Amino acid sequence: MQNRAAALFFASAPAKTCPPNLPPAPGLASRRAHLFHRPMQLLVATRNAHKTDEIRAMLGPGWIVKDLNAHPEIPAPEETGDTFQANAEIKALAASQLFPGLVLADDSGLEVDALGGAPGVRSARYAGDGATDAANRERLLAELERVGARGKSRSARFRCALVLAEAGRAVGTFGGSVEGIISPVERGEGGFGYDKLFVPEGECASFGELAPEIKNRMSHRSRALARIIAYLTETRGLPAHP
Repeated sequence: MQNRAAALFFASAPAKTCPPNLPPAPGLASRRAHLFHRPMQLLVATRNAHKTDEIRAMLGPGWIVKDLNAHPEIPAPEETGDTFQANAEIKALAASQLFPGLVLADDSGLEVDALGGAPGVRSARYAGDGATDAANRERLLAELERVGARGKSRSARFRCALVLAEAGRAVGTFGGSVEGIISPVERGEGGFGYDKLFVPEGECASFGELAPEIKNRMSHRSRALARIIAYLTETRGLPAHP
């Protein structure tokens, strides 16, 4: 009788409802970790797709990198500076006045000691306004032949100035350089600009022959970008680059 009463009691009792198996509400630490995994957005103030691709590869998957090709409404200003840093700042400030976020501008080029630092800030226009990379390389070789530069007297460096801007003001300037020698002939099919002629110090291959991942570890631009990443890690809580 007792067993039957107990069975009737449990049968008539309301079914027990358990809360769903939800994860705990995230605390501050987990919310910050979530934010850290959101890709950072960056506009590169250039229409040089090769340069943008190189920067994108160096920064890695934690970044969404676009350039002025995706923003035709942002004009490219005239580069009137007489240093790489001055030109980079002109480009960064102009774009950041029209773009709501971080803007990165690069001005870089080749300095050849036997030519008094030329082509320098005119690296992209060494053979004249609108010159192709091939035409610029051809003129460089002709100028070195003209001054009789041989062997170690063909020493040179790639130099890069990067300016990071936001809301129309510069928030940081970063530089990098890599030393090397100018080859008497073009070598390799990779890279762009003067890469086929530049043999970095400690290597036997030109930037045009080296695999992109090797070049990107030692280039002037990667060294400047490493300083930007260190700066953003310190000032904005960006996770360190793997």
